[in-house]
Amino acid sequence: MHNKIGSLPVRSEPSARPISRHHSTSYIDRVRESLTTRVSKFICAIFLSLLLCLGIVFFILWISLRPHRPRVHIREFSLPGLGKTDGFETSHISFKITVHNPNQKVGVYYDSMEGSVYYKEKRVGSTKLIHPLYQDPKNTSLVEGDLRGPTMAVNKDRWKEMGRDRNQGKVVFRLDVVSVIRFKVYSWHSKMHRMHANCYIEVGWDGMLLSRTKDKRCPVYFT
Repeated sequence: MHNKIGSLPVRSEPSARPISRHHSTSYIDRVRESLTTRVSKFICAIFLSLLLCLGIVFFILWISLRPHRPRVHIREFSLPGLGKTDGFETSHISFKITVHNPNQKVGVYYDSMEGSVYYKEKRVGSTKLIHPLYQDPKNTSLVEGDLRGPTMAVNKDRWKEMGRDRNQGKVVFRLDVVSVIRFKVYSWHSKMHRMHANCYIEVGWDGMLLSRTKDKRCPVYFT
């Protein structure tokens, strides 16, 4: 009698499932897309940083090279003989102003400058003040003016009116300084600008500048 040996079941190992080509391609694409995004962000960050730095540099240059208007101050003003009844026959006005260039890197060319004195908005005299000159940055120039003879236009009635103001304590004048200027930045020259400086002046009974208007800054504007 033969013993029947039963066959033992054999458990086979599961075969390795092949990687899908579609899944492999998708993964590579995702990696590539991620790298591309990172590189793009990095380039954008560098570009924006450079743009910001250039903007700061240009802003600093603009601040330092932007022309500022010259500053004008009245230093002296006198009308001798104001108390004399016949003073209009020999009247003359003398004045001194300072013109300051406040710029750090910008020079100023004064092609012409003329001063006119007004009393109650009626001109009493006018004269040329300077020949063409160049003013260096952070420089101050003294400008003197003298009105007499044909440059004066004061009649007897106007002189009497000034005398009445004098008796009340002060006579008010306006000095209008008109200049044609150009700015210079290194080798670059700006176009011409017409500059006005209005100096409001008060003189006392002796025809001399009152202390409250001495060294006063005159408003400046362009036309």
